[in-house]
Amino acid sequence: MTLTAARQVGGRAAGAFAAYALVLRPRIQWLGTSKQERTATYPGDDLIPSGRRYGAMATTIAAPPECVWPWLVQMGCDRAGFYSFDRLDNGGRPSADHIHAQWLNLREGGRIASVADASRWFDVALLAPKRALVLRASLTVPAGRNFDPTDGLPRAYSDSTWGFFMRPTVEGHTRLVVTGKARGAPHVLIAAGNWLFWDPAHWVMQLKQFAGLRRRAESLPGDPAGALASAGRNAGRRACTRGSIGARAGGSSDALAVSPCSCCRRPGAAPA
Repeated sequence: MTLTAARQVGGRAAGAFAAYALVLRPRIQWLGTSKQERTATYPGDDLIPSGRRYGAMATTIAAPPECVWPWLVQMGCDRAGFYSFDRLDNGGRPSADHIHAQWLNLREGGRIASVADASRWFDVALLAPKRALVLRASLTVPAGRNFDPTDGLPRAYSDSTWGFFMRPTVEGHTRLVVTGKARGAPHVLIAAGNWLFWDPAHWVMQLKQFAGLRRRAESLPGDPAGALASAGRNAGRRACTRGSIGARAGGSSDALAVSPCSCCRRPGAAPA
């Protein structure tokens, strides 16, 4: 390579880096969010008090929160998938297009697999039905083994939350904000890896997941009414005619009692 060619390559690389740092990254990092959503404090932020907020992304789903929530709580490689690029985050297995009753009783303190062989997982750090789901991944670096942060931090690690926060809109739709915090060590190496690779990869995957959630929650293919009714009966609680997703019978707030709402019934489907 001649000196002139090397300079051209270097100039292009520098230009691409500047475009990413100054234009692309700031836009995608907070894509779809309002100023209030970008500056808000979210449930679960205190789980990693020294962590940095790695960004936030938001979308509006044309379905009420009670019809979006079941799609979130059944996520996982060992469950319904993540509704994103299945070859990358679900072992090539297609994400579910139906609500499955057996995956709806998610609990705080539980786990959902993050890889196909379930050798790594997300801890369910916080669960508030129809409002918030916070998943936490605490992994050693570079081995990628889960560890318990309460037992102390390894010399090299990544510790982050992935939070889903919902609120109803005046139109009866769902505003969904996805954000979280992260920390790691060695700080410089972890920060560089996140800045150059992991953050952009997350944004791309998150945009795909938003599209998957919108398609599923807005069209509700299959027979979600039957699955929701079954989950509601298994939890020992019946809904009103509108339907609800709430605490399980007995007052526990960390398990879901799910029952059908009117928006989750296909045309012609009989009420449960």
